Amino acid sequence: MIALLIASAISCSAQAVDLSATPLRIIVPFPAGGTADLLPRTIAEKIRAHFPKGVVVENRPGAGGNIGADLVAKAKPDGLTLLASPPGPIAINQSLYPSLSYEPNDFVPVTVLAEVPNVLAVSSSIPAKTVQEFIAYLKANPDKVSVASQGNGSTSHLTSEMFQSLTNTKMIHVPYRGTAPALSDLLGGQVGAFFDNITSSMPMHRAGKIRILAIADKKRSAALPDIPTFAEAGLQNMYAVTWFAVVAPHGTPPDVVRELNRIIVEALKLPDVQSSFSDRGANIVGNTPDQMKALVREESARWGKVIQVGKITVD
Repeated sequence: MIALLIASAISCSAQAVDLSATPLRIIVPFPAGGTADLLPRTIAEKIRAHFPKGVVVENRPGAGGNIGADLVAKAKPDGLTLLASPPGPIAINQSLYPSLSYEPNDFVPVTVLAEVPNVLAVSSSIPAKTVQEFIAYLKANPDKVSVASQGNGSTSHLTSEMFQSLTNTKMIHVPYRGTAPALSDLLGGQVGAFFDNITSSMPMHRAGKIRILAIADKKRSAALPDIPTFAEAGLQNMYAVTWFAVVAPHGTPPDVVRELNRIIVEALKLPDVQSSFSDRGANIVGNTPDQMKALVREESARWGKVIQVGKITVD
């Protein structure tokens, strides 16, 4: 069905795309190994049967996700090139960067795959066992504790800035190119803290290699029920949930978008997908394009305010 819809949306001229030779490309604008990569790869395996040449997931990291986003923004709007990304390139970067080579508002929403709460993870070199102990440690050691992020302007960076603003503390920001290298240095003690998403940090926490002190969600995670929320730890306004969504280039026909949405949402309902996501602490969403559009609008405003208050800029 999707092939027929895409074919009807493409010119019938000699320049038309040959669907029998063209796979679906899902561009992930961050490195392999993190949640932004793992979730779309799980879905890709489940939707291959809908595409004659299968599905290819490509990592195109760099510039806070802008390199991969630009590639998709300039792709043919035929439903065969999609962006699977956390909020940065879709809802945040326009508030961070003085200029972008693409327009985030022009992306066509397909669906949100899942929401994943951010957590405060600390290195074993940090003596704190609770959020309040960590705050006290930071105040006793101002500008001495380094905090990793997935990159300048990423949700991990902004969550860190939110935490520092709420607690009147100061850490040294160390941006990385994605989750995997940041976690590696947290594990090795090169950085002291990381406001990561729960999916990536949970295995190391369970193995006792790092410590998750709190979850930035409104309720505890079923995956780590013993870990308190920030509200329970005394920070009522510390809320930061990262979502992972799929968008298409501007101009992608509505019927193609609807069919892509149907295929992906059906995959999200599969028991093994739900189990896989749940084991990683990810809450499946699978909303409509209109619902995703409303979420992006709300999140753009919310993170834009954090950026403005923190006077955060990225060159």
